[in-house]
This record gives sequence, C-alpha cells and structure tokens, in this order.
Amino acid sequence: MSRTVLITGGSRGIGRATAILAGKRGWSVGVNYLANAEAAAETVRSVVAAGGQAIAIPGDVSLERDVIAMFDAAQAAFGPITALVNNAGIVAAKSTLAEMTLERLRRVFDINVLGAYLVAREGARRMPTDRGGPGGAIVNVSSMAATLGSPGQYVDYAGSKGAIDALTIGLGRELAAGGVRVNGVRPGIIETEIHASGGEPDRAALLGPSAPMGRAGTAAEVAEAIIWLLSDAASYTTGASIDVSGGR
Repeated sequence: MSRTVLITGGSRGIGRATAILAGKRGWSVGVNYLANAEAAAETVRSVVAAGGQAIAIPGDVSLERDVIAMFDAAQAAFGPITALVNNAGIVAAKSTLAEMTLERLRRVFDINVLGAYLVAREGARRMPTDRGGPGGAIVNVSSMAATLGSPGQYVDYAGSKGAIDALTIGLGRELAAGGVRVNGVRPGIIETEIHASGGEPDRAALLGPSAPMGRAGTAAEVAEAIIWLLSDAASYTTGASIDVSGGR
C-alpha cells in the first residue's frame, strides 16, 4: 500500500536511509532538514531513483510554526500523511553532567524532547480517523542510551531519549482507537554522522566491536525496522519499542 511519510531529520543517517527504503516501496516522502539543503536534495534524488516521490522541507522541529509548516508542505505535495518518522535529534560533545552548560542542556532538550513532542502532537492532530484523518503509523526514533544512561558521556541525550520511550507508550495508547499505531526503535552503535557532530567521528568503529554481535550497525538496518513498523505487517503492534543494537 502506498503511503505519504514525513521524516524529520531526513537528510542524513537513519532518516536518509529510511527515506530511501520508503522510496523503494513506492512511497511519497517529505524529507525534513534543518540547514543542509544540499544533503536534503541528495536524499530526495535518491528516493526518486529508488522509485518513490520526494520533496525537501526545511524546518526546525523545536519551533511550532516550522512543525506545522512542514506537515502542510508534505500534505500539499502528496496528500494526507499516513506515516510519520519522528527522527530529528542531536548530541553534544562527551561530558559529565557536572560540566554541562545550561545552553547545552536547553539545546538538547529543545530538539530531542520538545521538538519530538511537537512533531508527535501535530501527527496526533492530523492522522487519527476520529479527527477526520486517514489513520496510519508513527515511529519515534529513540536510542539504547535511554536504557544505558550514557554515564560520563551524554546523560542529557540519554534522558531526552528516555522521554521518547515514554512518549511511544503513552501516545500509542492515546491514538490506538483512532487508527494510528505508535512505536519506537532504539538504535545502538550505528555508523552515522551524529558521532562526528558530537566530536567523535570514529565512535562507531571503536565501540562497535564491543557489541555482542561484534560490530556497529548501519543506518539501513535501522531503516528496515522503521519501515516494518510503518507497514501493514506490524498491524497489531503499538506502544512498543524495538532494540536495533546488535544485542547491546
């Protein structure tokens, strides 16, 4: 079944891999990005080459007006949104909590928590059948950090992803009667650009061998779990989170 999917943070990493896999399914994809227009354009080209349709949609998920505008843009291009990947997120440089600045904490929580909740809220307003929407599925991208705590590294990031896990459970129960399933994925050590943005470009290569499966994962492997949760194959799954972590 063809779908219209909006992917926040869709220009890189897990978001990009998910967009391309959706394109292979013939889906229409709204590729949200914050600043890197060329990366978003490359993702759009890859989705089209894979067999789907796509547009790039700029927007900061921590700004309510931007979130509303990105939903409007995707709907104007492709019709009602039937799938949502709540993926945009950031990490800061490795630090203990005692050394974290207020500015850092606000930025991480503004994007990872407030932004994710605003995106989910807009989906909750537009997608449920009891609100006149088409129904569908939402996937929230969390992290194994939510269960591991990331001591001495990113306890702020870990806490922000713990909030995403709670959102998945609660919103899954809120929207079930309206024909919208809400699930999450918790990636482990994955080869993506997010490590470089946190000042550790080699983190996946260094830590991957410590996972029980002996390697880091790929963005494409996480995308497979996301697309499954969005698909009819997961029709009786809601409020659940899948660990894509190599056993970590």
